[in-house]
Amino acid sequence: MSLVLPTLLCLALVLGQSTQAQKGALPQPNITAQPGFIVLSNEPVTIQCQGLTEAEAYKIFKEGGPEPREAETSTLHIKEMKPDQTGLYHCSYKSGKLWSPCSVPLTLVMTGTYAKPSLSSMSDTVVASGDEVMWKCFSKLKFDRFILIKEDGFHTIQNESSTCQDNQCQAIFHRGPVTPTQAGTYRCYGAFNCYPYVWSQPSNPLELEVKELPDGSTRPTDPRPTQERPDGSTRLRDSGPTQGPSQNLPLLIGVPVAILLFLLLVLLFLCIRHRKAKNKATKTGRQAQAAESRNRQAPETRDPQDVTYLQVAFNGPNQGTFSTLRQTHTNEYATIVPK
Repeated sequence: MSLVLPTLLCLALVLGQSTQAQKGALPQPNITAQPGFIVLSNEPVTIQCQGLTEAEAYKIFKEGGPEPREAETSTLHIKEMKPDQTGLYHCSYKSGKLWSPCSVPLTLVMTGTYAKPSLSSMSDTVVASGDEVMWKCFSKLKFDRFILIKEDGFHTIQNESSTCQDNQCQAIFHRGPVTPTQAGTYRCYGAFNCYPYVWSQPSNPLELEVKELPDGSTRPTDPRPTQERPDGSTRLRDSGPTQGPSQNLPLLIGVPVAILLFLLLVLLFLCIRHRKAKNKATKTGRQAQAAESRNRQAPETRDPQDVTYLQVAFNGPNQGTFSTLRQTHTNEYATIVPK
């Protein structure tokens, strides 16, 4: 039972921390950019952090930038967009003595620095739902990367490395199986690895039309579109609204319950193991006592070879004179037991 008490203490600590975290957690804020995350060079942009209405202070900061400062306003105004102001931005807010978790990153990009690339389709621009499409983005500039985006929001973004040949650099983008939600206007940009968030001017638009099959069904599709950052990293992005902690409440409750059940199973295993060991020790002790008792009550036996017999003969003269014969009396045996 030496491990039972620490297990119970650990169980109480985990449940206490989980309950406290659920009671004190603040919803994750949303961070947006107006008029959008793609900003022309020298144009203004406003970053806004949206938290609870009772928020008292905010922090809006860029990854790799200076230490964020606490502010009373939920907005950050950038008067003129410059290369050093591009990057990934986060925000958080304060309510009471607690700070909320950081928001998902907001990618802030500056465009218009380099000449625009060209975008062409290697398949039909009108396709059926479930088909695959291919686009080619190319330029005479030796861009390290090309970026393909959909104009109607930050719904889909792809980032591909370029290959250069015959004084032309290009990247091939594959999409599919496509769905009607992926129909729309697409453009591509070029960028260099040294400045991943400084893009070229946008290419000419390319329209994609997706038609459903005659019976209304669609071919198998990707479960979720992929979103790639300008630096080449990839992450998945849902097309729906961002879920906050209130929507993840079943998950927050389910994790402590799972931990509780696991610790209870461990505790039950230790109790059963301890009981079996105790019963085994008791049974062994009883068998040893019974064996010792039988040894004490057993009669002492000796080996016949350990007994020495001595024959004693008694001879005496006969009382008569007429005979010289001697009569041997009955033999007597004495037992000599060696000590």
